[in-house]
Amino acid sequence: MAKVRVIPSTINPVTLSPLGQLNRRKVAAYARVSTDDEEQATSYETQVKHYTEFIQKKPEWEFVKVYADDGISGTSTKRREGFNEMIKDALDGKIDLIITKSISRFARNTLDTISYTRKLKAKGIEVYFEKENLWSLDDKTEFLLTIMASMAQEESRSISQNVTMGKRWGMKEGRVSWAYSNMLGYKKENGKIVVVENEAILVRQIYQLFLRRGKTCTGIAEYLKAQGIPTPSGKSYKWTKNTINSILRNEKYKGDALLQKTYTTDFLEHKVEKNQGHLPQYYVENSHPAIIDKEEWEIVQAELMRREQIGAAYSRNSIFSSKLICGDCGGFYGRKKWHSTSKYSRFVYQCNCKYNKNHEKCQTPALAEDKVKDKFVKAYNIVMKDKDRVIEDINEIIVILSDTSELDKKVVELQNKMEVISGLVDKLIKDNARIAQDQEDFNKKYDELVSQYDATKIALDKTLEKRAYKQAQEIKMKAYLLEIKKADNYLPEWSDDLWMLMVESGTVNRDKTITFKFNGGAEITL
Repeated sequence: MAKVRVIPSTINPVTLSPLGQLNRRKVAAYARVSTDDEEQATSYETQVKHYTEFIQKKPEWEFVKVYADDGISGTSTKRREGFNEMIKDALDGKIDLIITKSISRFARNTLDTISYTRKLKAKGIEVYFEKENLWSLDDKTEFLLTIMASMAQEESRSISQNVTMGKRWGMKEGRVSWAYSNMLGYKKENGKIVVVENEAILVRQIYQLFLRRGKTCTGIAEYLKAQGIPTPSGKSYKWTKNTINSILRNEKYKGDALLQKTYTTDFLEHKVEKNQGHLPQYYVENSHPAIIDKEEWEIVQAELMRREQIGAAYSRNSIFSSKLICGDCGGFYGRKKWHSTSKYSRFVYQCNCKYNKNHEKCQTPALAEDKVKDKFVKAYNIVMKDKDRVIEDINEIIVILSDTSELDKKVVELQNKMEVISGLVDKLIKDNARIAQDQEDFNKKYDELVSQYDATKIALDKTLEKRAYKQAQEIKMKAYLLEIKKADNYLPEWSDDLWMLMVESGTVNRDKTITFKFNGGAEITL
């Protein structure tokens, strides 16, 4: 008869450590709070202190670190740097045990909870959930974890939904809420939005640099970086084109607020998308103190539109850049230095394409700066002689531009047509799945419907573009009207501001005359 002798295991199958080993366990903790207000900040500091002392009091434990995320939502682990660092360190063998307050602090996403505890368990690393008194290396724990994590996830979904609904009801009632901490010029004080005057000065300067000096967004960003001025977050001097563009376009600086510009599509991943008609938006006028006059803000929007139409060719090397145009080729005039090595050196303006290779030589002349300025002053005074008529003409243009009823009607018709075609495609597919059909005939019908849909979509996009352009032109005309009303009837000398605000372009002709086109449509050749 065979004799069996049992050889006891020497490795703990759960912790993967030698049995009887007296090595201290390397223990870390994870703490997190989900918002960044003062009350939660206190909670965050308390958690860090609690776990540091709790671990250090255990002689059998070796304190590693308290990993923490402050002000980060818990429904996904993707943006939680402290959490991700902890998991990496654990898998690298630096941690044997992780302590956390509860499942909802660790992760409110069921998949993340189970996934990470399994990864850690495979390496013999344990997680202790203090509130639920669960140890992840216990075989009975995973089932309970799944149930409890699912409950935590559902709780998060419910809270997210309630918060969203609450915000939307607030929007309908005109209650304005936005991120003051990252917005230059504003802060919250005693529950109200107030202007931070030393920051508001910088906002006004940005608008002035753009509008009165013609600087580009990139140029303004470089200027502010050179001055050592911190960004709205106050954490760096890394001003960017996008930051400046955002400041110039933000309606909050004129005291209004457009609510629900973005929306969250997934409460787990916190994926935010731009609201392009998916949900209603709410525009609240005079919701808080303005930093920029409404008139100036509208003029800036008009100038932004003008520069967008010019595109990459826009330049701000001088006050005339991107406004003086060659009458021969349509190219921009640029500043050039003549006789640079002699005492007769001077700056003139000439067509940038004048001597380009593979380009017909332009016959338009070079112009001295003072000549352009003199001609503009004369053209301005001619236009403003009949100021009342100019204002009347602009008002008529605004009435025409504000009427988008035909375009609105066409948009609705095209949208309805797309819905009908979409319904026909859906029916065709369902019928094909339900009834045996000739597949060649099916494919032909399908392709025809898709072709109709694509053509209708192109027509809709073009109609929307036409409507948007008309609305933008209306804004431009309203801004120009406000400037005309404020402007003096007679201009005694050159003004940078009036040149920037009132002139759309100046076309240089071969006979040295310039045709000035004012924003209201008036043209004067001198």
